[in-house]
Amino acid sequence: MDRLSELIRERAASIGLIVGVFVFWEAACLIGGVSDIVLPRPTQIIAALIEYWPAIRPHAAQTLYTTLVGFTIGVAVGILFGVAIGSSKLAYDTAYPLLVGFSSIPKVAVVPIFVLWFGAGTVPAILTAAIISIFPITVNVATGIATVEPELEDVMKTLKASRWDILWNVSLPRSMPYFFASLKVAVTLAFVGSVVAETVASNFGIGNMMMVASSTFNVPLVFAGLFILAGLGVGLYAIFSVFEQRVTGWAHRKDLAMT
Repeated sequence: MDRLSELIRERAASIGLIVGVFVFWEAACLIGGVSDIVLPRPTQIIAALIEYWPAIRPHAAQTLYTTLVGFTIGVAVGILFGVAIGSSKLAYDTAYPLLVGFSSIPKVAVVPIFVLWFGAGTVPAILTAAIISIFPITVNVATGIATVEPELEDVMKTLKASRWDILWNVSLPRSMPYFFASLKVAVTLAFVGSVVAETVASNFGIGNMMMVASSTFNVPLVFAGLFILAGLGVGLYAIFSVFEQRVTGWAHRKDLAMT
């Protein structure tokens, strides 16, 4: 029970700190007379969310759709690259420098290329979300595979295991903690990719909505879009955290039993 009480106090303290930040934000804007064009108050942002929710909802659904599709593609490609790079010295020496170089390119610079190839709309947003998700997945999966203890591989080889058996039964399971850690990073980056593409090459989605709102100086609506993106990102992050604990709980330090 002592451990349970401690967890409850920690969670209450976290919630209280978050609420305190918004209360301070509200009070500072009121006391300082800050215009909503410069920085809207949280209550104004919530009011904008309520007022414009029927119009926001389809934009949010579009952004969530493009993000999840692009993220799924990025995860699939990232796993393939990660397995290849982590398993082969030749693939590491060849593909890894190219991947690092490509990931260093600002993703907003490739959106116009996608527009030339596929036209404006959903496809550039999906592809931008995908390419921005590939790098963290690839790096973490490759790291997990490459850092498997040599002793484990030696034991498998003495048991006449093939290279595929070692990869499937040792390397991939040992890379799961790295993989799930990268999922939480990649899904937040995927939102960045979708929104960047929507602001440049789409007439739909949260990014486009925020651009239109900023052009009319509707700053509370712009911040409402930011709140929607933050909420979606936190929600997906929490979902993957739950999956991480379920699948890779063996890799994390166990808490002391509650007494």
